[in-house]
Amino acid sequence: MVGATQEDVSDVWMRHMRRGDFAAAWEISDRVLRQRGEVSSRDLPRHLQSVWDGEPLDGKRVLVRCYHGLGDTIHFIRYVPLVKAVAAEVIVWAQPELLPLLRGVRGIDRLLPLHHGKPEAGYDIDVEIMELPHVFRTTLQTLPAEIPYLHVQPARIPDDSQPAVGIVWSAGGWDERRSIPFPLLAPLARVPGIALHVLQRGSELAERPAGFGIVSGTDDVLQAARVMRALDLVISVDSMPAHLAGALGVPVWNLLHAEADWRWMEGRTDSPWYPTMRLFRQEQPGEWEPVISRVAAALAGLVGATI
Repeated sequence: MVGATQEDVSDVWMRHMRRGDFAAAWEISDRVLRQRGEVSSRDLPRHLQSVWDGEPLDGKRVLVRCYHGLGDTIHFIRYVPLVKAVAAEVIVWAQPELLPLLRGVRGIDRLLPLHHGKPEAGYDIDVEIMELPHVFRTTLQTLPAEIPYLHVQPARIPDDSQPAVGIVWSAGGWDERRSIPFPLLAPLARVPGIALHVLQRGSELAERPAGFGIVSGTDDVLQAARVMRALDLVISVDSMPAHLAGALGVPVWNLLHAEADWRWMEGRTDSPWYPTMRLFRQEQPGEWEPVISRVAAALAGLVGATI
């Protein structure tokens, strides 16, 4: 790896992770970790800054910083019980909107709202939550996949004796490849015997015409979790709702663009991270129509319908 640029190193790391060779990826991470003292990351956006210095967590007061997205925190909060098994105390510094949801997570001693200042807690060592797979040198055989690890009571939703299916079609503007143009969802609305519940939030909700499903979504993450627990299935693009459904143990179909994030790996229709998740992938970049056709056919199969 001598002479390789940071971009080259990142690409190689991604290839290993997508192929499921996590051990090879951690060897790259080890080399990057040894080089951190030479280059400061403090001028980078916070979610790109290095935090953990490689020191063992054993017997320490550990601060877990949640600098990435809401979905990332939900995904990797599963590691907190592993941290607690070796640490003296576990302090989780997380996004304020997630705190009500995370209060029941096993292994958290203190839960603090994340902000741009300094944490109001004493600690011996800190780690960014997405560094925890490296800390524990996770492999496909050892990754913590016991679900649910988030626990809420189901909400009350309209009961029309049909399977209740939640839907999210936009991941927001930061990666437009993850979002599906709303008109392409029309085949899903034509599947008979399905009660669609619109979980989409944000300005994209205005794309929904009157009569397309029941608006059951909410910006309150805890309440959104309670709604999901009442559903039979969640269909979502690669965004926070897909992680939330998976962490709750709700069946979830995750619709992925052709160059999906490393955590979904390559060539899989399942996810080792979420046992109740099924993956539907684009075969060609930008082509969502075949994906929606497969999803519609799978939905019809759930209810024995013909489309």
